[in-house]
Amino acid sequence: MSGTYATHTEYVGGLFNSHYNWLCNRLRHSLHEGISAEDVAADAFIQLLSRPEILPIHQPRALLTTISRRLIYELWRRRDLERAYLQALQHEEDAEVTSPQDLAQMLQTLAAIERLLDGLPAKVKATFLLSRVNGLTYPQIAEELGISQRSVSVYMVQAIQRCVCRGVDL
Repeated sequence: MSGTYATHTEYVGGLFNSHYNWLCNRLRHSLHEGISAEDVAADAFIQLLSRPEILPIHQPRALLTTISRRLIYELWRRRDLERAYLQALQHEEDAEVTSPQDLAQMLQTLAAIERLLDGLPAKVKATFLLSRVNGLTYPQIAEELGISQRSVSVYMVQAIQRCVCRGVDL
C-alpha cells in the first residue's frame, strides 16, 4: 500500500474521491432503466472496502469497471429469477394468493439458490430450477429446454453435486 495512506479505509476513500464520479458517468451510459448508476458505483466501492486489505491498484478504473459489471450481472440474474418465479405463479391455475411476506421469503430463497448454483452453466441452473422449483419431470424439462433426457440427468447430477459440496441438504 502506498505510504501516503495510513489505512485501508483511507486508501479506498482516496480511490472513491478520485473515481466515483467517473464510474457513475460510465455506468449511466450502459445501464438499463431501473438500475441506479450511483447505487452500483457505491456497491463497487463497498466491495473494495470489505476486502481485508488491497495492494496498490495500478489500474483502478479497470478494476472498478470489472466489479461494477459483475454487480450489474448479478442484478440482472436476480431480476430474471424473480421475473421467472412471478410468471410461474401467474400461470398456476389453482395458486393461492401469496402474502407479501411469503413472496419475500420465496424470493430470498430463490436468490440463495442462485448464489448456490453460481458458476454453473445456464442450462444446468435452468434444469435444476425446473425440477426442484417448478416440479417438472425429466421428459418435461427436456422438452422445455430442447435437450435430451440424458442431458437433463447429467445436469441434475452436476447441480446436486454443487449443492452437496456446499453442504446443502436436498
